[in-house]
Amino acid sequence: MRFLIIRLSSIGDIVHALPAVSWLAKTFPEAEIDWVVEKRFAVLLQGNPYVRRVIGLDTLGWRKRLVSLATLQEVRLGVASLREAAYDTAVDFQGLYKSAVIAWLSRSRYRLGFAANWLREPAAGIFYDERVAPHGRHHVIEWNFALVEPLGVRTPEVDQWEFPLLRTEADDGYVAGRLASFGAKEYIVVNPGGGWQSKRWAPENFAELIRRLALEVGSKIFLTGSPEEERLIHEIIRLSGSAEAHYFPSTLVQFIALARRARLFIGGDTGPLHLAAAVGTPIVAIFATTDPLNTAERNGPFLSEDVVITNGGRERSARRVRAARYIEGVSVEAVLAATRERLARLRQFGARTHG
Repeated sequence: MRFLIIRLSSIGDIVHALPAVSWLAKTFPEAEIDWVVEKRFAVLLQGNPYVRRVIGLDTLGWRKRLVSLATLQEVRLGVASLREAAYDTAVDFQGLYKSAVIAWLSRSRYRLGFAANWLREPAAGIFYDERVAPHGRHHVIEWNFALVEPLGVRTPEVDQWEFPLLRTEADDGYVAGRLASFGAKEYIVVNPGGGWQSKRWAPENFAELIRRLALEVGSKIFLTGSPEEERLIHEIIRLSGSAEAHYFPSTLVQFIALARRARLFIGGDTGPLHLAAAVGTPIVAIFATTDPLNTAERNGPFLSEDVVITNGGRERSARRVRAARYIEGVSVEAVLAATRERLARLRQFGARTHG
């Protein structure tokens, strides 16, 4: 039995597909499973014991240079890679037109995807042989389990979800060395970034939160983010005026190592939050109200002990907008109270580790 998994991007969405793929492999222990992913995110699948071959494509880059001969050659080689194996089933977790076309190009005997109401691009459904409607499922991880249920995969309890993320001695050593240089035995990770500004809390809010956390909790506070967010991070540290706040540059795998040891993670709907959730880091999440396919209930942390703050108090549906303004309606006091609550739950229940 050969399966082709299609989940190209992004960080959080790849993480959310890991448990379903792990249980697919456990259901068919003799099966060969290949995974198509954007090259820039392929590191998230390195060392995965359930994935035989990672097929890295650069569809995001191809869009920027469609008329290039080099792009046409890359596309040709990519299609050839998809056809190296005779797949019995292609499972499209992405639900976009391009991912459905990839499933079709693979010449898989059977193609499985979501029903139209669960697709970002409903036209993608024309390429599937079977369309799954995950009625009654809330979190996207549960959606993904529903997608593979027609293949005979059962949906396990949350404590059985598996996130086989890469861990190396070199990356663990880098993090341990940096922590030792700061004298940090306990620390909180704050990630102020996001895919676009309307998914981010305002820098001055993060600065005030950090200032008050440092005084109240007494832990080191490490700010993380992409290289493009470094200037933002340094500005937040400056505004906070706290000697306990520091920028912690890292690769994705180094961030995972940092999150594994953290006392708490605070941040919005972005890749680092989902990586932290995958390894069982206690979380306080700050979400904007957004569209029905991107709610905190669907995309947020999945452990009942974690705390989610939204700017509607309760989750509401709205159009997805890449607005040039930050999340409004979430006060520093509300996030500080959520932090106290999550730390109290940590003392009561302890931490759960997934990765």
